[in-house]
Amino acid sequence: MAVRACGLIIYRRLQSPPSAKVTDGIEYLLLQTSYGTHHWTPPKGLVDPGEDDLQTAFRETQEEAGLQASQLTLIEGYKKELHYPVRGKPKTVIYWLAEMKDCNTEIKLSEEHQAFQWLKLEDACKLAEYEDMQATLKEVHRFLCSKE
Repeated sequence: MAVRACGLIIYRRLQSPPSAKVTDGIEYLLLQTSYGTHHWTPPKGLVDPGEDDLQTAFRETQEEAGLQASQLTLIEGYKKELHYPVRGKPKTVIYWLAEMKDCNTEIKLSEEHQAFQWLKLEDACKLAEYEDMQATLKEVHRFLCSKE
């Protein structure tokens, strides 16, 4: 059976000059793991027994980044499932998209992570070394641009 994890791709909108496109002010939150290869990823984690996938995504975001569900707006119409092997076993990760209500909210990391960054799309894709995560970030950005 595949390992199942869920998380949130979190973004914030910075105040842009009136002449700029709204999407220019979008930054994505990535956390750097304090274990393994210290890779960068959105907050995510394994589904606990009795939990539904979206509950897992919000719980993990609270545990890993210190963000409460009330500080985020879940964006309707976006959900992404990634499938890849981890140590020879299949893994499924489901991401939803959420916007920070207040772009100045403090991020409080758990022991699982050693750093966080808010990044524009191009920089986020450079730090997210896995191709499927890079593609997902680009897809999210296109999705947000299409809603403008």
